[in-house]
Amino acid sequence: MLTAAISFLLTAGAVAVAGLRAWRRRFRSATRWFAVALLPAGLYLTGLFPLAGTIGRAFADWAAKLVFDPRVWTGVVLLGVSAVLLVTTRWVGRRGAVEGAPERPAAGPAPERPAVAPASKASKKPAAAKRDDGLGDFADIEEILRKRGI
Repeated sequence: MLTAAISFLLTAGAVAVAGLRAWRRRFRSATRWFAVALLPAGLYLTGLFPLAGTIGRAFADWAAKLVFDPRVWTGVVLLGVSAVLLVTTRWVGRRGAVEGAPERPAAGPAPERPAVAPASKASKKPAAAKRDDGLGDFADIEEILRKRGI
């Protein structure tokens, strides 16, 4: 009973992670997580998760269940689907790398760009003519006030 709870909780947790990866549009990663999520449930259903007793007797019991128990066949199918998904994602990943198509990053905020194009170098005053008093924007106002004698 405890083994079933643990294996299906592991499966549910990995399926939740796969769902989050799919929500972030990382489908290949989500498929891998889903394939890994099927492993604990498949191992439990086949009876391979908790091997009890001696190896020879456990294998003989498992082989007898394999023939007659549909639950074991369900586990075998889950393990097969998991293997196919893992191999497929690996094949798609290699194929994309060979063709030079990198995996797209997740959609995120657009990079910030300046609203105004920077001024050209020709319109800038020479650095020697500028003096920085640490006043920043008030330097222009201060110069106007000096011209007027204030």
